[in-house]
Amino acid sequence: MSAEVLSGKGLAGLIRQRAQEEAHALDNQGVRPTVAVVVATDDESTHWYVRSIERAAERAGIDCRIVDLGHDATEQVLAAVLRDLSAEASVHGIILQTPLPSGVRADSLVGLIAPEKDIDGANPLSLGRLAVGQPAFAPATARAVVELLDHFEVPTAGRNVVVVGRSAVVGKPLSLLLLAKDATVTVCHSRSGALEPFTRPADVVVVAAGRTGLLTGSHVTEKTVVVDVGTNVLPDGSLVGDVDEASVSGVAAALTPVPGGVGSVTTALLLLHTTEAARRQARVTGGTVPAVQPVPAGAA
Repeated sequence: MSAEVLSGKGLAGLIRQRAQEEAHALDNQGVRPTVAVVVATDDESTHWYVRSIERAAERAGIDCRIVDLGHDATEQVLAAVLRDLSAEASVHGIILQTPLPSGVRADSLVGLIAPEKDIDGANPLSLGRLAVGQPAFAPATARAVVELLDHFEVPTAGRNVVVVGRSAVVGKPLSLLLLAKDATVTVCHSRSGALEPFTRPADVVVVAAGRTGLLTGSHVTEKTVVVDVGTNVLPDGSLVGDVDEASVSGVAAALTPVPGGVGSVTTALLLLHTTEAARRQARVTGGTVPAVQPVPAGAA
């Protein structure tokens, strides 16, 4: 028996439609949603991804400004650009695309993105606000996982969910979002040892470690729903996740594909976050985008 395939394409289409409707409504009120993507690399896969955001934004009626600073941009140049974009009223969302040039410290730059324009939850203030129950944009990839589980009606309340990976981009914010949905969350990482004792009893396993083939069929059971967040480029240029799809699909109950799973939803959510940011900054009433639901402060 093969695992059910939880494709993200249908959900991504629905989110893009919502973003387009929001952008159109804002445009009618004199607000043109605009996102700026800051790039400083010659990595072709990164440029391909950025172009995909640009195309998706154009179709949704959102202006997308690509700020390509070149692979040798200094930290000082990047910092100046982020400060300028944060202060520019016509820009509503900012994405600092990785990888960055060698020697450039991402942690010193993401704090320069104005929180209200931080549509990918990169600024540490955004993560802190999520943790204490204040409105903030969650990293789009983390939110994409939750949206996918909701879309396919995978229950999380009272269920055991294991997140493999503790990055500030996915693992940590995702654990907060899952806690807000009343899941019992375990976070595994490189010092956790063997994964089987954690993953086999779990109802849902989310893998976001950046290691090809990390999760295999021996890590899951017939009840496990597996969400693969990994994006690893093989020498032949093909894209694979962190899951050994061949072995896991023969055991697990359901599995997201790579590509065509979490990634497509992530891109759509960046557009949706841009329209919400534009609405908030322009103080325009209405809209269909719900506020991000963080963990309630002091929740038991």
